[in-house]
Amino acid sequence: METQTDLLFRALADPTRRALFERLCREGEQTVGALTATAGVSQPAVSKHLAALKAAGLVADRHEGRQTHYSPRTAALGPLADWTKDMARFWEGRFDALEDLLSRMDQ
Repeated sequence: METQTDLLFRALADPTRRALFERLCREGEQTVGALTATAGVSQPAVSKHLAALKAAGLVADRHEGRQTHYSPRTAALGPLADWTKDMARFWEGRFDALEDLLSRMDQ
């Protein structure tokens, strides 16, 4: 079963999706057309990338006439931030244990 953290990692693993998400975070709400103009890929490709980001909960869409506007949902990064903190604590503990071992070996 895929977790929310798995979805986030999968969505952000692609450099184009990551760039789209970063742009939305930096510049705010954008239309698909505006995102496509600087994405370096076709509009259908941008739409597919945005769908993946939306499935992971990283973006929200708003329809206005014929245009779809996308905005970032930075709160969705919470599980990723939690995972990163857990891994940092784990490795800090491992390094502390290694330091203790090396200190005992030097004595």
